Amino acid sequence: MTTSSTPTQSAVPFASPAAAGGDPFVEVPVAYDAIVLSSFGGPEGQDDVIPFLRNVTHGRGIPDERLEEVAHHYRHFGGVSPINAQNRALKAALEAEIARRGLDLPVYWGNRNWAPYLDDAVRAAHADGHRTLLAIATSAYSSYSSDRQYREDYARVLAETGLGTGDDPVTIDKVRLFFDHPGFVEPFYEGVRDAVAGFLADGVGAGAVRVLFSTHSIPTADADRSGPRDRSWPEGGAYAAQHRAVAAHIMQRLADEIPAAAGTGWDLVFQSRSGPASQPWLEPDVNDVIAGLPAQGVEAVAIVPLGFVSDHMEVLWDLDNEAMASAAEAGIRAVRTRTPGTHPAFVAGLVDLVEERLHGTPASERPHLTDLGPWYDVARPGDCENARLGFLPAAAGVAP
Repeated sequence: MTTSSTPTQSAVPFASPAAAGGDPFVEVPVAYDAIVLSSFGGPEGQDDVIPFLRNVTHGRGIPDERLEEVAHHYRHFGGVSPINAQNRALKAALEAEIARRGLDLPVYWGNRNWAPYLDDAVRAAHADGHRTLLAIATSAYSSYSSDRQYREDYARVLAETGLGTGDDPVTIDKVRLFFDHPGFVEPFYEGVRDAVAGFLADGVGAGAVRVLFSTHSIPTADADRSGPRDRSWPEGGAYAAQHRAVAAHIMQRLADEIPAAAGTGWDLVFQSRSGPASQPWLEPDVNDVIAGLPAQGVEAVAIVPLGFVSDHMEVLWDLDNEAMASAAEAGIRAVRTRTPGTHPAFVAGLVDLVEERLHGTPASERPHLTDLGPWYDVARPGDCENARLGFLPAAAGVAP
């Protein structure tokens, strides 16, 4: 990876002094005094579902009747999204690992779309005397919704609360995207290994096994805008390229460690698309791919939720419900592998990312499993533009 991108003249908004110059990597120690865990958020009861979906779709003018078409996913589970409970567990695991390492860093948690909100988390950190915050978002890949929108959230909160200005401002930096960090990848590899090994042990030949790496579909216009503009990306931008690179690493490691699995095929597939049918989104859809597998001689499939850090609603509904039903209809065996959740390697990996910034670890010494990494500490100009909204102010990145 090229590390010599020249920063623009503009300062990085709301950044610590070490990150404010706009260099791709912050290779000097920064004395962060608190961590902000930021996530999407989800309803925690039937009465929360429509207000939550209004938050998610704010500004798009979508009537409640259409929101109810999505609400049934949540209502099926009593109106409770699993994501908040998962974030509580992740927060507790991070706190335990931070304490184990002797780091004096409290963890505050705030969401974009439901309580506890990011605004309240930043206010609480400020009230407790913290000014130099380091954010961890529960998304690993480059795209507007999984990267830049979080950075816009940080900028909005600091601007609206006034905490990002004045003589004693709060600053928010963000750990690098961790799509190819060993701690994130390890749980996925273990799941693929165990699923394929199980199929092989049951007499299914490697050529009759397929691994489907599934991630959230996004509009192709947004996908093509993901990643730095000074790098050339294939169709789907950095978002698709990062997923493919991680999937290829996992499958190569599988073949190296289990030679009998070397003939196992794989695909990157997409799920959970929404929006009008006239708007192009990334394809192919996981269910369409599954339906076509028997004609290719596939007898067993491992469905890997590669785009998700934990068992979100999209995993429980779109994979555990719809994709598994598609496999049953196709008459093939199917296993859905695990997400990182609170896997010890994932938790330790996130704290490793924090320590990179505490110590100013040189980019050349940072672990990464694909040729795309390690990813940038400070997002590059023009990265992950929203095709519909353009560029709003964002922290932790050089202004376009």
